[in-house]
Amino acid sequence: MAKYLLLKHYRGAPAAVNDVPMDRWTPEEISAHVRYMADFAARLEGTGEYVDGQALAPDGLWVRYDGEGRPPVTDGPFAETKDLIAGWMVIDVDSRERAVELAGELSAAPGKDGKPIHEWLEVRPLYGEPPLITE
Repeated sequence: MAKYLLLKHYRGAPAAVNDVPMDRWTPEEISAHVRYMADFAARLEGTGEYVDGQALAPDGLWVRYDGEGRPPVTDGPFAETKDLIAGWMVIDVDSRERAVELAGELSAAPGKDGKPIHEWLEVRPLYGEPPLITE
């Protein structure tokens, strides 16, 4: 088994077919989207492939050590991208192919008018346990 991070990218402007900004969705459409995500996670819990996941708030901070005891803080969380990291899910699957299959399914979450949003998901393997040296 290998763990993968499925990183959900939200674009504030349409970037794909049916990619309507969430601020133009009805409350029912938002609820359907959230329900899809919860049902997806519950199904993976049943197969033992779900580890954890969370939605992220759109605000945040950048913080780094400055060598002087008080770290500087700037607005964030935006990296040099038009995307907002909207949430994440960690899965534990048998193969990279299974991670890609699940990411493709998650990308079909409903959006405006109940149509799949074709959301881009970043699929990143997590480092595993380092091998034990027994000599």
